[in-house]
This record gives sequence, structure tokens and C-alpha cells, in this order.
Amino acid sequence: MLHRRTLLAAMPALLAAPALRAQDAAWPSRTIRLVVPFTPAGTTDIAARILAERLTHRLGQNVIVENRPGAGGNVGSDFVAKGEPDGYTLLMATVSSGGINYSLYGARMPYKPEDLAGCGLMLQVPNLIFVTNSLPVRTLKELVDYAKANPGKLNNGSSGAGTSLHLTGELLKTVAGIQMQHVPFRGSGPMLQEVIAGRIEVAVDNLPSVIGHIRDGRLRPLAMTTKQRSPALPDVPTTAEAGFPDVEATAWFGVQVPVRTPRPIIERLGREIDAITKEPETKAKIDDLGGMPPGLTPDGGTSPESFEAFIKAEIAKWGEVVRKSGATVE
Repeated sequence: MLHRRTLLAAMPALLAAPALRAQDAAWPSRTIRLVVPFTPAGTTDIAARILAERLTHRLGQNVIVENRPGAGGNVGSDFVAKGEPDGYTLLMATVSSGGINYSLYGARMPYKPEDLAGCGLMLQVPNLIFVTNSLPVRTLKELVDYAKANPGKLNNGSSGAGTSLHLTGELLKTVAGIQMQHVPFRGSGPMLQEVIAGRIEVAVDNLPSVIGHIRDGRLRPLAMTTKQRSPALPDVPTTAEAGFPDVEATAWFGVQVPVRTPRPIIERLGREIDAITKEPETKAKIDDLGGMPPGLTPDGGTSPESFEAFIKAEIAKWGEVVRKSGATVE
């Protein structure tokens, strides 16, 4: 009798398993949302739209970008982390939402690293330190000298508190021993307009977001925050070349899903993202924006496992930067 009762109790799960496997095999059968936790026009949004177009082509279902900005990427990321784990709501994760925010927000974080699973890294990009054209500086050293002569008078813009752009600015202030007032915005678009207008003197942004304004002469670049110069702006020196080697930061963008998403879906997304980053057309777009390939696997690509390991390392790395800089958010 006990055996019969145990069998009857287990029947729903036994019957559900084939249905779940069939559902996974049929994925995707409808529109997929790719949530961008920042405003339109920033690097996260640009990368997401490139990825969404290629995923639509490869998966045979529409992949639409949905912007849900706020709290340095936490609003949109939390929405996905607590969403249905069915493969139809994806997160365009960033160095902020997936790495920096855990230490910066601490107990106020609405989600945890273990709430999300990594599918694949799409690209990495340098951050660029630049100024409004009316500021009388043309090198990073001149900016530091000007800031020391005018302590606290310069406004330093970023696309949001907790972003790698915010932390890069804090790192520069700590390393150079200068004071600037951090002014966070709800995305790169509004921040860039304020720098162009001269109301914000100094800013840090991901290269893809700002490169068009640099090429058009609306903003003045000072230094790239990577070890090597970017082929997209070969005349702009690195922070090391400018005399500040400890000011190094690279932003990244990839796809995460709710952790309980079926593994076959995560693996499929990982394969598609890896293939997309290797397509000549996609590589050309990323190169033009100043981006770099994932570089997580031996062939320079990405995978769910390598992206998960990368995220863990980033959480540890940026936690140390937050601790040393003393960076905080309101």
C-alpha cells in the first residue's frame, strides 16, 4: 500500500517531466524579450539591438529590446531575475548589474548573483575619459592639474551610480588625488548632451556610446582605460601612457537568464551568442564601435560555463575597487 501511495504521489512529477522536455525542445515558439537595464542610446542598448537582430534571424522568432532603466541597472536586472524561467525573458547584463552593484549596493541589492545564470558574453569595451570642448585641457595630466588647482569645481558625469563609468571616475580621483563632483544620469544619452552643452565638464563613457561625438569633434577625448589603444580611435592614448597606469577598467555586455531556466535553453543561447560574435558582419560592427570580442574560450569566443566563471571573477575584482575607492550610492 505504501509503495502504491508513493507512486501515486510521484505521478504528477513523472507526467510533467516529458512535458517540460517537450517544451524545452520547442523553444522558442514565440517572441523573446531582451531587457536592457539602461536607457536607449547607451552602449548596453546599442549592443542589445545588434544581438537582438541576429538572434531573431538565427532563432526564427522575434527578439525585441525592452528598456527598463533605474538604480544603476538594478531595476531591469531584478525584473528578469524574478521573472519566469522559460527562456522568453533575457537580460542584457553589464559590468554594473553583473559585477559592481553587488558590493556597491550591499544589503540593498534586490537580487543575488545566484538568482541569474550566464549564457554568454557578447563583447568587452574600453571606457573613455573625455571633456567638454570649452574646458582648457587636452591631456589627462592637464585635467588632473586643473582639478588640483580648482578642487571640487569640476562636475564628473556618468550614465548612473554604480556603473563602471562611475567607478572609473572614482578610481581616477583616488589615484590622482583630485576632487570632482560625481553627477549620475539615467543613461549615457542625457549625460552626453549635458557634456556637449558644457554643463558637465568631465565624463567617462563606454567607447561605443561616445565614439560618434568624438569623431564629429563635439567632445574631446583624453584617455582610454585599457592596456592597449583602440583601433577605433588610434590617436587617443591609454591611461598608462598618460601617466596613470592604475586607472584601468573594461566594461562588458552579455546575456543572463533566471537561474531556473532549463539548461538546454541556456546552452542553446550560449551557442547562438558565440556564433553571432564570430559572424563577420557582427565583428565589423563591434570593431567600428571600438569593442573587443569575448575572449573567454580558447578560440576567443564564449560559453555559459566560461561566462559564469568570468562573472564570479568580476564580482571579486570590482568589490576590491569599491572598497579601495570608498565609492557609495545614495
